[in-house]
Order: sequence, then structure tokens, then C-alpha cells
Amino acid sequence: MSRKFEGGRLVIASHNAGKVREIGELLAPFGTEVVSAGALGLPEPEETGESFVENAELKALAAATASGLPALADDSGLAVEALAGAPGIYSARWAGPSKDFAHAMAKVHSVLGDEKDRSARFVCALTLAWPDGHCESFEGIVEGDIVWPPRGENGFGYDPIFLPKGGTLTFGEMDAAAKHAISHRANAFALLVAACFKTG
Repeated sequence: MSRKFEGGRLVIASHNAGKVREIGELLAPFGTEVVSAGALGLPEPEETGESFVENAELKALAAATASGLPALADDSGLAVEALAGAPGIYSARWAGPSKDFAHAMAKVHSVLGDEKDRSARFVCALTLAWPDGHCESFEGIVEGDIVWPPRGENGFGYDPIFLPKGGTLTFGEMDAAAKHAISHRANAFALLVAACFKTG
């Protein structure tokens, strides 16, 4: 039986404004008061895990321990089939210290070269952690293809080069509601809500 979140303040264990905004929007229907790790001045832990789930747990536990509040962390990234799953857990690192995702997208395009297989997936691991060290983790995936050049100004990260399967708009071209309906983060979030949030 999963542990339930009993309400009150919840730390979003991220310094990424785009992620904080998306997660905050997903949590809005539950009347949860969210505060970001950045707003609390919490340090970003080094991501030493070897999977999305390991990194999400590491970040959530660090924020929960430092703040004394339950914390929700996301570790997500783009996994390109022809690149053996890269950039994967290193998706943010491909953008460099300045978080330049235009550079990261160009790197994906360059490394893919003339490769015919453009299939890729976005993966999101969400971990809800409590100050006593208990964790609940969930993973969501959305399949798609890499397109070039980048399309759209919405979203963040690699969104402008990711075209979800069966779609005509990249995540960068979709409005927030359309993306939330199908995204990897929304898929993981649905699992989290079913397990840990009181609904109805």
C-alpha cells in the first residue's frame, strides 16, 4: 500500500523553472501549496544515479531532508533509439553549464547525422519523498520521433524537436493543456496521483 500525501506544503525539488511550472500546474487540482527548492535556497544534489528513478529519488530525498517537508522530484530526459538511449539521464548535461538547449538539440541532430531511425522517447521518473526517508517512485514514457529543424517556442528543453507518435505538432508547438494530456510527465503523474493522492 502506497503512502498517501496528507496535504500541506510540498517542495518541488527542482531549480528548473519550466519543470516547476509544469508540476505546479499538474498539482493545482489537489489544492497543494507548492514551493520550489530554488525558492527555498536548497542546493542541487549531484545526480550520481544510473537511472531516471535513482536520480529522482536522490533529489527528492535531499530536498525532503533539507526542508523537513515532503518533496517531489522529477528526473526526465530524451532517449534516442539510434543513440543507444542517449542523451538519457545526461539530457541536461548535454545542454552544458549554461543550460543551452539550443546547443543540446543541435548536438542530437549532429550526432544522429543521416541515421534513418529517428525514433525517440521522453522518460519521466517522479519520486515523492518524506523527511523520514520513505519514497514512492513512478515512471512515465511517451514515444515519438526527432524532427529537424526545431519547431515551436512552447515547453522547454528538447520539446521543439520531439514529435509524439501520431501527432502533427511538436511538444514545442503544443499549448500546455495539449502537452499535459499526453506527456511522459503527465503519465508518471497519473500513476503518482492514483497511488499517493486522495481523489474525490
